[in-house]
Amino acid sequence: MLNTFQPLIQAATDLELTDPPAAQAELTRRLDPKGPDGQAVTQALQALLAAEKIATRGELPVRWGRVSKASPETGDFSIDVVHMNGAGPKHTHGRGEINFCVALTGEPTFDGHGPGWVVLPPGSTHVPTVAGGEMLIVYLLPGGVVEFG
Repeated sequence: MLNTFQPLIQAATDLELTDPPAAQAELTRRLDPKGPDGQAVTQALQALLAAEKIATRGELPVRWGRVSKASPETGDFSIDVVHMNGAGPKHTHGRGEINFCVALTGEPTFDGHGPGWVVLPPGSTHVPTVAGGEMLIVYLLPGGVVEFG
């Protein structure tokens, strides 16, 4: 299953997260969510969700699951996948957060952003929120660093 996430890891490797708009543009250049490779990742993620292999814990508005802790195989990113249609728990990103967002139903946004890449800089805090439908979100956390509460 980890192979599904390799294109996301490769796109996120060595990315500077202090300027989220620039980082999102660079991610889109590396792996365009609307391009053939991005669509292949999207379809693979949807298939894993349908097969109940990801985001298997909890209940909507937030179903989640850890795919991998940060390791050399994951480019030192932890990988979490969340199926959302509302608000999640408040948390802080010590080293930033890279999200690949997939629309499932409706016209969802993640913290005001449509489907695709969303970057949050190091030290940022938020209550992740999906509005307008349902979204599947892959969270890549550098070093697996996150603090809840």
